[in-house]
Amino acid sequence: MERRSFLKATAVASLATGVAAVAGGTKAADKKFTIALIPGLTTDAFYITMRKGAEAAAKAVGAELVFQGGPDFNPVTQVPVLDAVIAKKPDFILIAPTDKDQLIQPLKKAADAGIPIITVDTFIGTGVYQTGNGDADFPLAYIASDNLLGGAIAARALAKAVGEKGKVYVSNVKPGVSTTDQREQGFKEEMKKYPNITVLETQYNDDDANKAASQLQAVYARNSDLDGVFGANLFSALGAANGVQQAGQTGKIRVVAFDAPTSIIDNINSGLVDLAIAQHPAEIGYFGVMAAYAHLTGNSIPTAIGTGFTVIDKSNVTDKNIAKFIYSD
Repeated sequence: MERRSFLKATAVASLATGVAAVAGGTKAADKKFTIALIPGLTTDAFYITMRKGAEAAAKAVGAELVFQGGPDFNPVTQVPVLDAVIAKKPDFILIAPTDKDQLIQPLKKAADAGIPIITVDTFIGTGVYQTGNGDADFPLAYIASDNLLGGAIAARALAKAVGEKGKVYVSNVKPGVSTTDQREQGFKEEMKKYPNITVLETQYNDDDANKAASQLQAVYARNSDLDGVFGANLFSALGAANGVQQAGQTGKIRVVAFDAPTSIIDNINSGLVDLAIAQHPAEIGYFGVMAAYAHLTGNSIPTAIGTGFTVIDKSNVTDKNIAKFIYSD
């Protein structure tokens, strides 16, 4: 996927705050808009934290937030939820699509019904919208971390942890998930800068931590000189860390995790995980609602809005300025 130029989310905050401030005298402000947020799944700390940010923004602009999702990260369970939300005719839909291809046509139903859409965290198609090209450019915007950059940050961190030499691999979910595809891509591109590091074949775990743990042990059995692993999402990282522990290699096989719920933080404190790349999901939710409100009140919005990362390790995990980026349970 091409690299996009993300507009800083603070610009959208300023826009929407200004809109909220002046909208009191407009007819648009007299209506209480309903904004639906459909997460990748409802039980993940990342999306729970995103919901809290979205709720804060909805309260600020006087909108009603509807949060509805499936129990697992799967298009088979997400599409019926989307159809149910469309039937309720909200004013706007924010969604984290669970597959970049399989959600195109289901989301087109919403667009054809006149419901504007922003994708958050994940995307459909290429994630580059409003170009007039392709069948997946109809969402108004994509709001997320720059996952290519996040993967590159993980690669640099893991390279440093293993002394810039040895064998590492990526523990990932499955092909076709936009965010984790990009994290793996960014990781592998950055690792090319370290000629003494060999990146082994990616292990796909279907978002199953137990499977990720078994895969770690299998890779270690084949490569007794394994030095590190990058867990491209929560369950990949948790499973890899458990596999390291079960193999008796804590502190020897280094683990870098993407995402920072309390379970990962516990593993940082115990030494199972070296560091975590924390996204800012509350910002994604907050700016998603603000961008939706700006659009609904007649203002233009950028097609790509980027939020940042915070690297958390044992040296800074108790710093209150860092700890605020640990995800809510």
